[in-house]
Amino acid sequence: MTFTTRPEIVGTYGVATSTHWIASAVGMRILERGGNAFDAAAAMGFTLHVVEPHLNGPLGDMPLLMKPAGDAAPTVVCGQGTAPANATIEHYRDQGLDRIPGSGLLATVIPGAFDAWMLMVRDHGSLPLREILEPAIHYAAKGHPVLPRVADTIAELSEFFETEWPTSFDTWLPGGAAPKAGALFCNPQLADTWTRLLQEVECVPDRGEQIQAARHVFYQGFIVEQIDAYLQSACVMDAAGQRRKGVLTGQDMATWHASYEAPFSTQYQGWTVWKAGMWTQGPTLLQSLNLLSGFDFSTLDLCGAEFVHLVTEAMKLCFADREAFYGDPAHVALPTETLLSSTYADSRRGLIGDTASFDHRPGTLPGYEHWAEAAIARASHTYESGSAHGAGEPTMAHLSQKKGDTVHLDVIDRWGNMVSATPSGGWLQSSPVVPGLGMPLNSRAQMFWLDPGLPTSLAPGRRPRTTLSPSFARSPDGTDIAFGTPGGDQQDQWQLIYLLRLVHGQTNLQKAIDAPLFHTGHFQESFYPRNARPGHLMVEPALGKDTLAALQRKGHQLEIAAPWTVGRLTAASRSADGLLRAAATPRLMQAYAVGR
Repeated sequence: MTFTTRPEIVGTYGVATSTHWIASAVGMRILERGGNAFDAAAAMGFTLHVVEPHLNGPLGDMPLLMKPAGDAAPTVVCGQGTAPANATIEHYRDQGLDRIPGSGLLATVIPGAFDAWMLMVRDHGSLPLREILEPAIHYAAKGHPVLPRVADTIAELSEFFETEWPTSFDTWLPGGAAPKAGALFCNPQLADTWTRLLQEVECVPDRGEQIQAARHVFYQGFIVEQIDAYLQSACVMDAAGQRRKGVLTGQDMATWHASYEAPFSTQYQGWTVWKAGMWTQGPTLLQSLNLLSGFDFSTLDLCGAEFVHLVTEAMKLCFADREAFYGDPAHVALPTETLLSSTYADSRRGLIGDTASFDHRPGTLPGYEHWAEAAIARASHTYESGSAHGAGEPTMAHLSQKKGDTVHLDVIDRWGNMVSATPSGGWLQSSPVVPGLGMPLNSRAQMFWLDPGLPTSLAPGRRPRTTLSPSFARSPDGTDIAFGTPGGDQQDQWQLIYLLRLVHGQTNLQKAIDAPLFHTGHFQESFYPRNARPGHLMVEPALGKDTLAALQRKGHQLEIAAPWTVGRLTAASRSADGLLRAAATPRLMQAYAVGR
């Protein structure tokens, strides 16, 4: 494919790319001011909270991959908070629930994104905290042009907010009217929250100690105090159609901290690929690469039916394993080594046939049969959604204004420091705004099951198995690439397709992003109401009529997306000689890459 919508950005000083042009420009501004990639990424993240509030917020969650310049190995920063101490299956079942609602207070886990950003910039950044937060404060206080999808989301929820979530009504409909697309929109409460935080910590002269003080203010100071006070009495409508109280407390937040972890990796065609751990869906990409390593892609059309079929069938198998065997390894012994082994991939490869599978086929692993059987039973069940607002997360492919989604950013500086981050949660449609803070809580707990004995069973202190999944890769010539996308269950599907196209001949980051995408909803979705769609395959029409017809002949249940609506990939790379490149999707017309 030779078509491209915009040039690949090339330079040597720095590159920043994200799902919103303002955040990308903020990242470049930080680099220009002498900050490094860690400073820039954090500033971009806080800005994305402001300009894409329907996709992420300060009380959300985030996994992050970072790599210091030189020979240092990549590291995962875990910003995924855990279930509160009172989040027990028994309590939720007593509320009449068989699944955790996709919105409301029972869907909330400990907010983790803020501490993850602070941990990284404390240890690896260089700028004062004020310079990192100032762009977000500016756009929250002075305003930013509201995106059409933000305006539409708020308008559609205006009656619900006024009736059920009045603090959200006051925040998102100031003066009682929904903002118009492109109009200037402000969140003065959020600006005041960050301004007060800075005022409380700037008496500390040492930069590192100041950032540590900010962590304390957030998790043990006025911010958590306002969250705790609100949750003591709040009882709000959720996606299951009932008003319920939450279980998160200030004590839960006070005892939690973001942490560093080693990533997992695999080798594919001379490339090395890194992903976060089994508490994310990231290892599905590694499993998929292991599985596909046994096929010859050298003669395949990377937009052709055979390519789409092979990749789709591989993803069905690997996501079936996700549903059966992934979870928080700090709480459950997982068969990780087996799942990521080449021997296991070899044993599964023969399951990929010439026609589309409609079966849910997690692996047969001795000692883990119960998990596989439970996953198959869940995927075969049809779940009804509740009568109220909040149908879980997101995928832009559904093009539903009421659903949340996610954002993504990649940044590389002139020294070679790299960050890839996927912040999410705390959407304006996930939970009411906490009074006085200008920010809603997250709803990541909806990814737990209320059945005991599973790796994804709800339990206090356990991380939900998130869909959030940034990526790093290194090509055989030493080029490092940071990439990712929003999109819930689709994140590692779109990233796999993108990476395969880079590996098998497409060297231009932008052209590989612009190529038509696809994904399957065959397996259990991670978000309320949690249904599977056996045999489903969503495709962009740019794949071509011949490809679509051939896929139908193979039995795939095609859903033809509107043109340019599947995927929101961004990517940045650094070659061994220091040349920097970046690209961003044209889909939705808001993501941009910048650099020089």
